[in-house]
Amino acid sequence: MTSHLFAICFNATRPADLARFWSGLLGWEQADGPDGDSAILPPDPAGFRVRFLPSQEPKIGQNRAHFDLTSTSPEHQQRTVARALELGGKHIDVGQLPEEGHVVLADPDGNEFCVIEAGNRFLAGTGVIGALAGDGTQEVGYFWSAALDWPLVWDQDQETAIQSPDGGTKLTWGGPPVAPKTGTNRLSFELALPADADWEAEVDRLIALGAKRASGEDDGGRLLMFDPDDNEFHIRKPR
Repeated sequence: MTSHLFAICFNATRPADLARFWSGLLGWEQADGPDGDSAILPPDPAGFRVRFLPSQEPKIGQNRAHFDLTSTSPEHQQRTVARALELGGKHIDVGQLPEEGHVVLADPDGNEFCVIEAGNRFLAGTGVIGALAGDGTQEVGYFWSAALDWPLVWDQDQETAIQSPDGGTKLTWGGPPVAPKTGTNRLSFELALPADADWEAEVDRLIALGAKRASGEDDGGRLLMFDPDDNEFHIRKPR
């Protein structure tokens, strides 16, 4: 039985503060996470939650992945930017051009995100988090398509994107060149299985697809694994 995307996790120096920021910006309900962490819950129960896990590792360079938030109008984009700044975000420069319509910001913990201009056809109908945009190879896009059983919705010039058959946020990878990995990623996927699923069989399936297994589980019953681009992800043991 295929894993589902349970959460996108942020390693955070101030998990509760970061949860309040993203809850206020997205309008998602804040809740205690399953392991005593902070989390925000999507309005659609079928969607993924966002978890904020305590970490003291410093941020080094740009994250390998970031959220692209959607806008329904120029005024909506302006309101989203203003709200982010009010909550403690800030404008940053990652090399964007003045003529580009999106606005690049960072949350209070320094994580980059973009507020995309209205009318973006690729993100139409995806919801407030239009995409988790990643720096990654075509191989890793194919891996996650098979791992989650989400179809490819873009596969061109080594750029890939996948989306749940039920719609919602797209997961995208920009193709080469992929920046070298420096330290532990601040954003990662957390997968989960139904209670009656064969956890070891699923781990073996992910390895056959190209994942690598790290030794041991953490206190929350999560196994650390690595995808073909060496990005960390966890798979939860059924409870």
